[in-house]
Amino acid sequence: MQISKDKVVQMAYQLYNADDQLIESSDEGQPQLYLHGHNNMMPSVEKQLEGLSAGESASLTLSSDEAYGEREEGHVARVPIKHLVGAPKRLQVGMVVSVNTEQGAAPATVLKVGKFNVDLDTNHPLAGQSVRFEVQVLDVRDATAEELQHGHAHGPGGHHHH
Repeated sequence: MQISKDKVVQMAYQLYNADDQLIESSDEGQPQLYLHGHNNMMPSVEKQLEGLSAGESASLTLSSDEAYGEREEGHVARVPIKHLVGAPKRLQVGMVVSVNTEQGAAPATVLKVGKFNVDLDTNHPLAGQSVRFEVQVLDVRDATAEELQHGHAHGPGGHHHH
């Protein structure tokens, strides 16, 4: 079965930055699931995965505008430290942290640390860089009616509703 709209894709991946450093990878034994064609993945990644089948691999190089966008100057926010998600006790300049936003947790880079607040560069840490995804397609299946209704994959590595 090939990857196409309304298919649930199970994959393992590694994400590399422009300097070929490993930035992120799917957890060992916990592959990533997504519902193809429902804006659950970067459009440029979906486009390049279209037509692949289980057992196939792909190396996807994305320009900055296809990946996390261009860096935008002035994207700085002063945020109460208590709004950071799982932040370490000792925050340091340059550290990437996760901050609660109306759209959910988002990564940001620490610019300045105060007693109660932190100044953050709210550009994605990979903004302005090309990136490379190494993807291994593990499984492709038809989405269930519930997954189609919710607009995302369910099960390990996908979203859950309780």
